[in-house]
Amino acid sequence: MLVVVSDTHAREESKLQGRTAEAVREADLVVHAGDFYREPVLDAFESAARALRAVYGNNDDAAIRDRLPEVRMVEYAGVRFAVTHRHRSGDTGLVMLGRGRDADAVICGHSHRPRFDDSGGLPIVNPGSHAQPRGNRPAHAELEPGDEAGDGEGETALDGRLVTPDGEVFERFRIGA
Repeated sequence: MLVVVSDTHAREESKLQGRTAEAVREADLVVHAGDFYREPVLDAFESAARALRAVYGNNDDAAIRDRLPEVRMVEYAGVRFAVTHRHRSGDTGLVMLGRGRDADAVICGHSHRPRFDDSGGLPIVNPGSHAQPRGNRPAHAELEPGDEAGDGEGETALDGRLVTPDGEVFERFRIGA
């Protein structure tokens, strides 16, 4: 399972609770889309996850910016993701970033609003914030390989869901097929 989190905004710890903490510990891969805030929080995520791939966000300190890129590519189950915290040009910029890197989808954070949007030609996953939702639902995203895409080329689809720390699944989506 791939777990996506973002916008922790903490000083000392990961602030992982409930299903979010469980999912991060169980995941094959965890992606953090930026705004850990302080370096001990990045360290806490590295300790909690089997494998962590992350980018820095606009509120991350210099120590985090020294350790992480602004944009990175992550592949999971044959699906290529462009990962960044935000783009100045909004969704259009995110789609262009993804296309420019030959991605199948984009992972971003920044808004603290969990959402999946595939209306712009390239799917965008924003897990929201598990720790500081700012009026939105606290959430993370979970993605798992689903059925083959059915195009005869062996491509795998990822079945995704947005989940609260209480374990409530409030949106399901698919990347691929």
